[in-house]
Amino acid sequence: MTSTLTIGRRRGGIEILQFVRDKTSLIFTFFFPALLLLLFGTIFSDSYDHPGLSAARVFTASMIAYGTVTTAFITMGVGIATDREDGTLKRLRGTPATATAYFLGKLILVAALTAAEVVVLLAVGVLVFDMPLPSDAGRWLTFAWIFLLSVTACSLLGIAASALVRNSRTAGAVLNVPVVALQFLSGVFIHPITQLPGWMITLASFFPVKWMAQGFRSVFLPDSAVSMEAAGTWEHGRIALILAVWCVAGLVLSLATFRWTSRRD
Repeated sequence: MTSTLTIGRRRGGIEILQFVRDKTSLIFTFFFPALLLLLFGTIFSDSYDHPGLSAARVFTASMIAYGTVTTAFITMGVGIATDREDGTLKRLRGTPATATAYFLGKLILVAALTAAEVVVLLAVGVLVFDMPLPSDAGRWLTFAWIFLLSVTACSLLGIAASALVRNSRTAGAVLNVPVVALQFLSGVFIHPITQLPGWMITLASFFPVKWMAQGFRSVFLPDSAVSMEAAGTWEHGRIALILAVWCVAGLVLSLATFRWTSRRD
């Protein structure tokens, strides 16, 4: 009998193929964050009081968090809402594809898209804004675990959020509202984050986006830039803890809210 892992891998290949064929989703997913980076990096071109640190480099590092959230959270939420409404989930229940295989396929899609999104944003940073990439293996290791925890948390939260969507045609609009709000609240588009009111920084600290952006800045910015963070340190331990907590919370919410059929069914 074909294993769940094999079915999940095959399902992931199908998901990627379907996504690539949708030119609108492909363009929006990959080029919109890159366009925002080009705009912010060009408009806010001033340098900070740190050697080799420009606003464009800061935005490049921070917007990796934005690209991860939009790609993982929204792609997962919209995809599941669409599959539920058009009957894909109902039909899958009558096949050998288990729920685990279905979600594994979705996770493969999200992981592939998010990795590609990061490559696009880094390419813009390097080719347009002359941002140097880290040469230290330790920084890339830090990037790896932050990226893994971020994608996992956002994907699980996307699964849970799909239950809030009543109509797949409005899914993107519904899910974009908290995403855009958290970007500004978490200092992705505003840096140093200390420019934000203290209560806003405190509120952002309860959500994963602030820690994702801070973690990616710790990888791609020089150590001197740590003075621009709210705590004056990169807080890698706290980043790992909070993102792990959101992974657990996302899993619990997913199990509690996921539905195979639409509400009218």
